[in-house]
Amino acid sequence: MPEGNGSLNNVISLSDIRRVFVMGDQQFEALKGVSFGVAEGEFVAIMGASGSGKSTCMNILGCLDRPTAGEYLLDGVDVGAMNHDQLADIRNRKLGFVFQGFNLLARTPAVENVELPLVYAKVSAKERHRKAMAAMEQVGLGGKEMNHPSQLSGGQQQRVAIARALVNSPAVILADEPTGNLDSTTSEEIMALFTDLNRQGITIIMVTHEADVAAYAGRRITFRDGRIIGDTRG
Repeated sequence: MPEGNGSLNNVISLSDIRRVFVMGDQQFEALKGVSFGVAEGEFVAIMGASGSGKSTCMNILGCLDRPTAGEYLLDGVDVGAMNHDQLADIRNRKLGFVFQGFNLLARTPAVENVELPLVYAKVSAKERHRKAMAAMEQVGLGGKEMNHPSQLSGGQQQRVAIARALVNSPAVILADEPTGNLDSTTSEEIMALFTDLNRQGITIIMVTHEADVAAYAGRRITFRDGRIIGDTRG
C-alpha cells in the first residue's frame, strides 16, 4: 500500500489507479497506474500542465469519478465498489471542497451557504447554525454571516467556501485552483489561511499550476502524461 508521510495512518491511499476515457472508437488513458498515499495532517499540492492527469486524479479523489482500475481507500474505506448514493454520502461526510469559482448560492446569506453540507447530512437547524457560525469565525468572517456573496470581496467569498468545506469536519479538504480567481495579495491571504488550518491538523490536497502557490504545501506531487514524475517534500 502506498505510504504518505511515512505513516500507516493514510487518510488517502491510491494503488495503481488507471482511468481510461472512451470516445467513439478511440481510447484515452488519462491516468496510467498512479499510486500515492496522503497521511493525516499533510498539506499536498498536485501540480502539472493541462492534460497531465491532475484534474482526473482530483475528480477520483473527490468521488466525482471512478477509476477504470486500481484501488482507492478514503479514510480506510474502499470506495471503488460504492454505488452513486453511497458515493454521495461519503463525499458529504468525508470531503470538503473548495473551488476556483467559489460555487456559492448568490441569493443566500453566507452562513446559509456554509450550512449546506449539514443540510444534506440532515443535521438539525439549530446545530447547523451553530457549526456554521463557528466555521465562519474560524476563517475570519465573524460578523459577515448575513452578507450575501455580492456584498463580499472575492477573498471573502473564498473564505465562505472554505468555511463550507470545514463545517462537516471532513477527513480531507480538496481545493481545486483555490486562488485562480484572486489577485496576488488576496491569494497570499487565502494560502496563509490554508497554512493555518493545516497547522491545526487539517489534511489538505490542492490542485494548482502555480509554483508560488504550491510552495505553501509541505509536499508537491507532479503529474505528466498521466503519471507521477515527482513527489517532493519541504
